[in-house]
Amino acid sequence: MTNREHWWKNAVIYQIYPKSFQDSNGDGIGDIPGIISRLDYLQELGIDAIWLCPMYRSPQDDNGYDISDYQDIDLMFGTMRDMEELIVKARERGIRIIMDLVLNHTSDEHRWFREAKKGKDNPYHDYYVWRDGVPGKAPNDMRATFGGSAWEWVPGLGQYYFHQFSVRQPDLNWDNPRVREEIYRMIRWWADKGVGGFRLDVIDQIAKEPDLGITANGPKLHDYIREMSAAAFQEGDLITVGEAWGSTPELAKLYSNPDGSEFSMVFQFEHSGLDQQEGKAKWDLAPLSLQRMKAVFEKWQTQLYDCGWNSLFWNNHDLPRIVSRWGNDGVYREYSAKMLATLLHGMQGTPYIYQGEELGMTNVRFAPEQYRDIETLNLYRERKEAGYPEAEIMRSIYAKSRDNARTPMQWDDSAQAGFSGGEPWIDVNPNYRAINVAAQRQDPDSVFHYYQRLIRLRREYPVFAEGNFRLLLADDAQIFAYERESETGKLLVICNFSGEPAECGLTEQKQMKLLIGNYKDTGNARQLRPYEAGMWICGK
Repeated sequence: MTNREHWWKNAVIYQIYPKSFQDSNGDGIGDIPGIISRLDYLQELGIDAIWLCPMYRSPQDDNGYDISDYQDIDLMFGTMRDMEELIVKARERGIRIIMDLVLNHTSDEHRWFREAKKGKDNPYHDYYVWRDGVPGKAPNDMRATFGGSAWEWVPGLGQYYFHQFSVRQPDLNWDNPRVREEIYRMIRWWADKGVGGFRLDVIDQIAKEPDLGITANGPKLHDYIREMSAAAFQEGDLITVGEAWGSTPELAKLYSNPDGSEFSMVFQFEHSGLDQQEGKAKWDLAPLSLQRMKAVFEKWQTQLYDCGWNSLFWNNHDLPRIVSRWGNDGVYREYSAKMLATLLHGMQGTPYIYQGEELGMTNVRFAPEQYRDIETLNLYRERKEAGYPEAEIMRSIYAKSRDNARTPMQWDDSAQAGFSGGEPWIDVNPNYRAINVAAQRQDPDSVFHYYQRLIRLRREYPVFAEGNFRLLLADDAQIFAYERESETGKLLVICNFSGEPAECGLTEQKQMKLLIGNYKDTGNARQLRPYEAGMWICGK
């Protein structure tokens, strides 16, 4: 297939965090009927698919990423009938539903794990990763991502089970073929219901080798993925995207091989670590180097060209709001939000818009007791115990907490931002009266309408999907500029990635047509204003 024959190569995908999108029944938690009520808004924005964070039955220890039943909907979100209605009504609007699959681990309340704990001879025991041991002496010193040991003692069995995340998220044993077949059967069941694809959570960790200290990219990883793809993904033009924090371009070529043997594309996060100290945790902040960022994007754009496919994203449910992180959420909020969108949407790959990004929603500064995210709460506790100053801890949380992305969607300036008629599960960002959907739909110069135009451009010009990538001004400390070129034409993108004016030595845009710019009079000026951005084209 050519780039334009795969629907997802010209698509824009919208990510919904259901708990925070739209509440329909006043219980303070977003739900499926709420999403259905907002489908017309998403159709107006112009997106092609919705990626839904998990809505399966779950005790919600990790906001749904701890699944207790893959084939049921959690009552907080609605019913399976609601889910089936969402799939149908989205399709009626030309929108496909992408389900989030968490296949590295389950909840400790999953039927498989409850059975696994009953005894070593139980047929489900080998569905999980166990090691013999004695109390107080874990098999090794591996740490869980959310803090503490990665091993949990079960006295009745005289064994430890392995968990890379919360203690309530035991890791599945992918070496067991029965586990794999159960998973493939479940995926086919969802595909039969009409979903358009799947996002695979931390999929690079399913082939872990805990005795060797290996979590990501275990030796059997790609064997498992190819088996899963053949068994569950390759019928129909499903979109599949693997989350792989430890990916490299070479690994991504396997994940997103154009032959379809693994996934459609990969989420890699190299750019997401550029504002943390080398070798430290994400909470240990460091200034962003634009030159390093340019080098990272250039690497992924050029090395996957014609042999893989990129996912393009700034935000998701695990990342802070990009306009607060690398833009300016004060006086230049709208300009910098549009600049960041321009920069990303001009590249090759499939763009993802996280709910509220199309409004320029910002990070939030809560008091410690207002946070809900398990990772944030653990970080606060551990660093307090370690003697970190309160101000330093909170600075890290303000910058990087996952709750920055999880505050309720800001629909209007009414109580609770129009998200709920009740008390939200997490507080609304206080700036909702100024930043909301209702206001931006009425303003033709809003961030919302800018995203709408960017989405239309991708469909109109083949160069977005097909063009190669050439970085310009690689050493410039303020300007991020690049060209995309194919047989059908050339695209030029120029962005001032700073709040100061920037001298631009490029002159090509004078002979090209302006497609979009974030200042009303964006043109051919040699001096770019703060956060100024534009796209120019020649050819079709």
